[in-house]
Amino acid sequence: MWCWLSVARRSWQQRPNAPDAEGTNGRYAPAVRIRDLPVQLPGTPGPWNAITDIPGVQVGMVTLIEDFAEDEKSCRTGVTAILPLGRQGIGTSVAAGLHVLNGNGEMTGCHWIAETGGLSGPIMITNTHAVGTIHRGVVEWTARNRPELAAEWLLPVVAETWDGYLNSINEPFLQTKHAAEAIDSAIRGPVAEGSHGGGTGMNCYGFKGGNGTASRIVPFGDTQFTVGAFVQANFGDRRELVVRGVPMGDLAVPNPLAGDWFVHDRARAVPQGSGSVIAIVGTDAPLLPQQCQALARRVPLGLARTGTTGGHFSGDLFLAFSTGNQGALNSGFPLDGEELRQMTFVPWNRMDRFFAATVECVEEAVLNALINNNEMRGRSGHLSPALPPSLVRERLEQGSRLTHGA
Repeated sequence: MWCWLSVARRSWQQRPNAPDAEGTNGRYAPAVRIRDLPVQLPGTPGPWNAITDIPGVQVGMVTLIEDFAEDEKSCRTGVTAILPLGRQGIGTSVAAGLHVLNGNGEMTGCHWIAETGGLSGPIMITNTHAVGTIHRGVVEWTARNRPELAAEWLLPVVAETWDGYLNSINEPFLQTKHAAEAIDSAIRGPVAEGSHGGGTGMNCYGFKGGNGTASRIVPFGDTQFTVGAFVQANFGDRRELVVRGVPMGDLAVPNPLAGDWFVHDRARAVPQGSGSVIAIVGTDAPLLPQQCQALARRVPLGLARTGTTGGHFSGDLFLAFSTGNQGALNSGFPLDGEELRQMTFVPWNRMDRFFAATVECVEEAVLNALINNNEMRGRSGHLSPALPPSLVRERLEQGSRLTHGA
């Protein structure tokens, strides 16, 4: 038996002009991302090209990898925490909105967001059968660190995708303490992509999937805002995969996920494309909850650029938030005295550039999840192959999609 537990704090080489990341051990070195091939992509990314380019946003992860030779069980799972206002901002609301492309999935806390338009806690992403554990873990963390919030009520946001191909998903590998560790490890800076945190055991388009992120700078008047996206990618039929308009589904890479591996478990095949995708979109532009919902509705357009048509066996759930009106939508028990609140917002007739940035970020985040990754073997010897950057580059070169001069 061997074991690897990682709180996602890794060494990294800082990009030129990138702001300092917080912490001393929490830094992650991206290997090869889609832009490194290099590929023509629209829009201007932030310095980290990640959701953490949004001021104040922090991301933390816990990764669990362990094998048990005696019973062929394998742990390939984890949890991701996204904090819109950082740890110190937990309990302060930000505007938020939701969209569902296909409902075969779970994201707790959605009804309260739909009711009030506000989000005031961490966003947690994990595997399907660990939602309850991570939900309880957020409650316990809040009771310890923010007892005044826990004294009222808590409706944590916990989303999931299914990692049961690589992970022995019915085993209680994740514990409530791991939710706390993910929250406590959250920092600004580069975000661990591929097989880390909640994305550890995920697959995408028949390749190794998991985490991906990207950002865009959006000019507005005499200032600028940032839009960022984070995906936990566990969706897509290999035959549908497209990179910048170039089909990749017929690359000469084995696709064990298209075989009869599930017959061993339940005497039936798994339809290709089964899985899920969680997408989190954030911005520091001041938006109304309805405008956040409008951003979330654009997520499927970014996913579609990578080829998916959306499947019945995929849970595709999206949440967007804006940090531009912090606290305006707080909904705790009222204090003495009454006052009106105000919110500023981008005019609806100026929203198109934010819609475009969302679509661009989501597409690039999915491609980063595929490219910035490695093959993984998990339970019962199941193999998830990585999408080889060299083959992608060769195919893109044939389609004239690489940056001129590369």
